[in-house]
Amino acid sequence: MGQSQSDTDTEVDLENIQELYRKFASECPSGNLHLHEFKKIFGVNSESSEEETAYAENIFRSFDVNKDGKIDFMEYVAAVHLVLRGKLVDKLKWSFKVFDSDGNGCLDRREVRLIVKIIYKLKKHNNPFVSENTQDICDRIFALVDKNKDGQISLEEFIEGAEKDPWVMEQLKLDIRPCSWFLEHKKKTP
Repeated sequence: MGQSQSDTDTEVDLENIQELYRKFASECPSGNLHLHEFKKIFGVNSESSEEETAYAENIFRSFDVNKDGKIDFMEYVAAVHLVLRGKLVDKLKWSFKVFDSDGNGCLDRREVRLIVKIIYKLKKHNNPFVSENTQDICDRIFALVDKNKDGQISLEEFIEGAEKDPWVMEQLKLDIRPCSWFLEHKKKTP
């Protein structure tokens, strides 16, 4: 899922939801997807870096809407819908929520530096030539996005900056690798 409108025209309709439920129930017999299962979906294991582990945990927390430490089926369907069909502004709001690790409603330099580091570490897995100068990238993001120069990026500043500046969009692009997992499980029949 980059930050584009939609990578696919696939919709999640009633029949697909029933299929998703059967698959969800067979893979999560407790009726909930727990963090360790979620990490497995993302390929995060004991050999994964701290950054990759933190990234998966932040994504899990963002999908755990009621903050009970597990993803139930309704939260799962909402996540699938966001990944497959979400509008750009909804994906940006979700990305902001993932980046806002302390949940205070704004991003500070530490949070932006950390997420840039995580994203670049993940991108480097796919491209060893990706630059790692996270401080310069963080400084440039703040220069372009922090309109009121208060040292914090609000949700509104984040959305406006990402929508208007392709470079910022590329730097902050969350690329959810299990998107293919969602599609695969959506297509499977029991």
